[in-house]
Amino acid sequence: MTTPLSRYFLSIALSIFTFSIAAADDWKPLFDGKSFDGWKQLGGKAEYSIEKGEIVGRSVADTPNSFLTTEKNYTDFVLEFEFWVQDGLNSGVQFRSMSKPEYRDGRVHGYQYELDTSSRAWTAGIFDEANRGWLYPVEYNSTARSLFKNEQWNRGRIECVGNEVQTFLNGRQVSHLVDDRAITGFIGLQVHSIRDASHANYQVRWRNLRINTKSPELSRSEDIYIRNVAPNTLSKPEKNRGWEFLFDGKNTAAWKGTSNVDPFNKNGWIVKNGSLTIQPGGKGGQIVTKKTYGAFELDFDFNLAKGANSGVKYFVVDHAEPGASKSQYLGLEYQVLDDKVHPDGVKGAVGNRTTASLYDLIPSYRKVNTRNVPLYIGKWNHGRIVSHLNGTIEHWLNGFKVVEYERGTNIYEVLIARSKYAEIENFGLSEEGHILLQDHKDLVSYRSIKIREL
Repeated sequence: MTTPLSRYFLSIALSIFTFSIAAADDWKPLFDGKSFDGWKQLGGKAEYSIEKGEIVGRSVADTPNSFLTTEKNYTDFVLEFEFWVQDGLNSGVQFRSMSKPEYRDGRVHGYQYELDTSSRAWTAGIFDEANRGWLYPVEYNSTARSLFKNEQWNRGRIECVGNEVQTFLNGRQVSHLVDDRAITGFIGLQVHSIRDASHANYQVRWRNLRINTKSPELSRSEDIYIRNVAPNTLSKPEKNRGWEFLFDGKNTAAWKGTSNVDPFNKNGWIVKNGSLTIQPGGKGGQIVTKKTYGAFELDFDFNLAKGANSGVKYFVVDHAEPGASKSQYLGLEYQVLDDKVHPDGVKGAVGNRTTASLYDLIPSYRKVNTRNVPLYIGKWNHGRIVSHLNGTIEHWLNGFKVVEYERGTNIYEVLIARSKYAEIENFGLSEEGHILLQDHKDLVSYRSIKIREL
């Protein structure tokens, strides 16, 4: 039997052959090793110099993020480079980035290949500088956190073709992003602002920068999570891996109601502008998938009105007694809630009814380093549920894993015994179950609901 671990080691063995082969004369140096011809500095006043054919950036106190950028813009390309970062300094390589007077007075913004010396180890993750924030934190591909070599030379690679981006570090793939469009912009070398003046004059170095714009191709992707931020779309790699829609912005055929009422009536769940919306005071009721699922990955976007309440349930089964006039669909719940406003946010125990929590059982851990995982009210959020073959379940919110547990363990049974589900026999322990979207008669929208069976 092929296990996740064996697939991982197989991907390592195959990674030697993943890079597409380009003719030698398709590559052009991006830096000649002698001058900054074709480059300009934007943003802060960090110091850039040329030493031994390398670009050296040095941090300066009391200045914003600094960028040494190409004067030329690029859309489709493969970029390779080597970099060395002093421990304690944050840096990055901008690509498909821009600086426009009408956008925050010329603030550099766009994709960034992260250079991270901190303990979180997110080097080669994709950050959207001064715009959307983290698009592909390395949390999505945790095995890649060990690839960075601190205060040693590392090899980076960025592939941009159409609306897809892949990043690599020291020969291994780190990320795979699908955006809603192909973006054109410059390439830039960032020296991050510093909070601690003692870190002034810290160095980041780059060398052997070269670019291929003649024959750029995406390398064969390793079996890592593909983050697709384009609403209601499935990329070819996702389709090849077995992803399919439960809701694609138009079609509700995968769903049914839990009562005799048509849930997709004009006062219930409506499809509009690419989203599936339950209206305030709606009369749609709960909807469940017609199909049941066991081991799976489920992706979805959700948008909460202020004070709204909903939820995404899984391993849902009908617990109604035989012959009962009404169904009783119950299951484990990924909470969806404006937990700063709705009163349910402070009920339960230790925050186990906040968004992305395992409702009434396990609170979501919404702290990453010193910052909170964001929850946007009135804007789109990204939810993810992973049900592994070994019984482990993960909840993700906006790029970060916030809950992990295992069904059927002693700890699980204790949590159930102390919850509102204590009297329900074998709650959440079925081999398979429906996916359910909850109607709490509040304004909540969903889109890009897709699933892959494992």
